[in-house]
Amino acid sequence: MVYGTRYNYVFGYNCLYARFMRNLFLLTVTGLLLCTTLPAQHNTISVTDSISDNAIVYPESMTEQLSDLLKAWQLNLKGVETECERGENINFHDSVYTRRLCSMPTEMELSYNSVVKKYIEMYADRKREQVSYMLMLGDYYFPMFEQALDRQGLPLELKYLPVIESALNPVAVSRAGATGLWQFMLPTGKSYGLEVNSLVDERRDPYKSTDAAALYLKDLYAIYGDWNLVIAAYNCGPGNVNKAIARSGGKRDYWEIYNQLPRETRGYVPAFIAANYIMSYYADHNICPAHRYNTDVALDTVKVNTRIHLEQIASVLEIPVNDVRRLNPQFKKDVIPGDFKAYSLVLPSEKMHVFVDKGTEITNFQRGQYFTHRSNTESYLEDSELSTSGISANVYYSVKRGDNLSSIAHKNGISLTQLKSWNGLKSNRIGIGKRLIVGQREVAASTQDDKEQATNMLADGTSGRVEQINQYYRVRKGDTLGKIAHKNGVNISQLQSWNRLKSTRIDVGDQLIVGMKEVIVPAKPVDEKTIEYSRVNTSDGGSKTISSYLKEQMENSAERTVQ
Repeated sequence: MVYGTRYNYVFGYNCLYARFMRNLFLLTVTGLLLCTTLPAQHNTISVTDSISDNAIVYPESMTEQLSDLLKAWQLNLKGVETECERGENINFHDSVYTRRLCSMPTEMELSYNSVVKKYIEMYADRKREQVSYMLMLGDYYFPMFEQALDRQGLPLELKYLPVIESALNPVAVSRAGATGLWQFMLPTGKSYGLEVNSLVDERRDPYKSTDAAALYLKDLYAIYGDWNLVIAAYNCGPGNVNKAIARSGGKRDYWEIYNQLPRETRGYVPAFIAANYIMSYYADHNICPAHRYNTDVALDTVKVNTRIHLEQIASVLEIPVNDVRRLNPQFKKDVIPGDFKAYSLVLPSEKMHVFVDKGTEITNFQRGQYFTHRSNTESYLEDSELSTSGISANVYYSVKRGDNLSSIAHKNGISLTQLKSWNGLKSNRIGIGKRLIVGQREVAASTQDDKEQATNMLADGTSGRVEQINQYYRVRKGDTLGKIAHKNGVNISQLQSWNRLKSTRIDVGDQLIVGMKEVIVPAKPVDEKTIEYSRVNTSDGGSKTISSYLKEQMENSAERTVQ
């Protein structure tokens, strides 16, 4: 009886324990399932690891050679801390990846499946050295990205989008021509206010391109209301996402339209999820930042409104030109075309006061070596009316009251287009007293003695430049062109060429050019006021509505027939 009672007690205890363990197991599995299916915004579609894809097209940033990236990053690692010691990668069970992604404090859905796993394995194993360097660069870029995203009220985890877009390379250019950290195509970049010309590409400007990307992402979210679809549309355009939605019967969940998307886009969201994971859990895979990025160096911004070469700045400020390039990758040819408009220049704060104090010295430093464009080549034209003596000079006209460009052009026998081109005029407005170039005249050849006497030094020892000044003669009663030519030691054809005379007829009172003389004019340095110093305010002050670019993309997509 005692045995039987003990047996029943033990049997009952074992049953309770078994039920307890079974319930605990069910609760654990249920928790994991709930975590993996946690909705982003209003999305209630369940995501499991049933999705697989053996034809993944990896983003171009994942196919870059590390040596090429190191060159593009322009990292100066001299004098920095010793490179970290990376250990062997540790592979975890799927449930660990699922739990970690689910537990991250994100607004966006970071779900787990076999495709996401392939990207995590790539970052944690084959690309672990690249991840190590991107962690270092992130100390510089991620705070910048977070500020721009926060201004627009966007999820901060979007800061990892450039990790898969460009591998944090500000000068990255894809095979399709997408450029910069955020990989803007040219039309998209321009539609969001990024300037692109031969010398400047603001898609490469970390600050401006980040602000533009935040606005673009915000506009895309206004269309889709789902961050996975937004990221897909960022990669392949809203038109392709709309096609995938239509082909899937109107489904608006990324994983349900996965197979309808372009191959290059299918792995884009999984790569983004993997980037979030590896940037958060790199230490668990024995990855560490390659070096410590020197975030102690304060930066400041100056606006430059004169043309300067980056090597002029580096030489005068005594800093490596690669440092200037790295901070200002938007200047494609190392030239700031400040005479076109004011451009922002980023420099270390400790060098900023030197830049302002030595503005004139920087602008004039070996200027002839860096800027060789000729402003006027009229004398080289084969049909020019100039003779072949080889010496010519500009002819100037001082604007008087009542003058306008058309009347001045007509008076000097030239076209309005020529007049504006020679003088760099963008409008028809002119001020009284302004000297305009109205043509070129041949100058009587100087003798060898005269040339030997020419000097570029003034009497006080200061430097100057030689300028040729027109010599004039006013026609008197009884004068003929022949008499005037003989009196001034020139021939009639020269007088006709210099004064654009089609005949020998002249009138009393006419003022004729009869020669040139050389004078030495003191060199005029660039006014320091041409460099305006001010901090750049990168705040946007508000959000944009859906851009005209996106509207056009949506309309074009709606017009296409779904295949």
